[in-house]
Amino acid sequence: MKTLGFLSFGHWSDQRGSATRTAGEALLQAIDIAQGAEELGLDGAYFRVHHFARQHSSPFPLLAAIGARTSKIEIGTGVIDMRYENPLYMAEDAGAADLISQGRLQLGISRGSPEQVIDGWRYFGYGPAEGESEADMARRHTEVFLQMLRGEGFAEPNPRPMFPNPPGRLRLEPHSDGLIDRIWWGAGSNKTAEWAAKLGMNLQSSTLKDDETGEPFHVQQAAQIRAYREAWKAAGHARSPRVSVSRSIFAITNDLDRMYFGRGGKESDSVGHIEQQRSIFGRSYADEPDRLIEQLKGDEAIQEADTLLLTIPNSLGVDYNLHAIESILTQVAPGLGWR
Repeated sequence: MKTLGFLSFGHWSDQRGSATRTAGEALLQAIDIAQGAEELGLDGAYFRVHHFARQHSSPFPLLAAIGARTSKIEIGTGVIDMRYENPLYMAEDAGAADLISQGRLQLGISRGSPEQVIDGWRYFGYGPAEGESEADMARRHTEVFLQMLRGEGFAEPNPRPMFPNPPGRLRLEPHSDGLIDRIWWGAGSNKTAEWAAKLGMNLQSSTLKDDETGEPFHVQQAAQIRAYREAWKAAGHARSPRVSVSRSIFAITNDLDRMYFGRGGKESDSVGHIEQQRSIFGRSYADEPDRLIEQLKGDEAIQEADTLLLTIPNSLGVDYNLHAIESILTQVAPGLGWR
């Protein structure tokens, strides 16, 4: 059995054909999709984070709202760009959202992806220190964030506080025990996957990574997962890590599916350059359930991972997205032993 979740970009547009026309609709529909997915038996609701775009951006109000309206489903991100984050304030927000959801937060973070604007993190007041790259800055923010989640006191208390303090140095509040074990790093290369393992973070690997060998995407991604697990073992962590991959997978079961995704499994990997780095993009899957099952059996990375996130077309509306999720759960997952 695999843990199955959905991953939504939270797109909204007032263009013809969009069922999600405003930012408010995108947020409210996200809550409805998460509730409906929980009722269908899906395990997770995850959301992308993109700044300066007509997509989800500030995740914690949404995660807290879903946490208050659901009871079982994991809620998370894939991923928060740590170049933009104040790690202390983020630790408070994350602790609050996790407490509201009673320990269901699964927080994906990373160095970030190509942006809508040039150096957008500078508008948020952040910049690399002398000798740092922006990737170094993101990793520095991450290490501070992880330190805050450990819940150790670090701040010198005021001798004349407004309210009584516990003894010793103070930590950030609210603190949520166990959240530090539910932080995931979105790795775009084998090297950053190994770095995440050393720090004790779970691994999120999406449909984009550095093209390091020229092999098919799923083969490279499976190798990344194996390298991550070897690094985890070498680090000597006590717990077992979790690993997720994301895929666009659509079971064609009716005419509407066929209209939207009826390419019949003809998708393939693609290669391009992002910020001077040769990158490989994984294929999507769209076919009738029986053929889809056979195609997914050949995806090495899906077999290596314990968690699969289904990328959903949120702007097609709540009903269609729940139909797409239900089709995978009832007509594909059982044939692969996932249910």
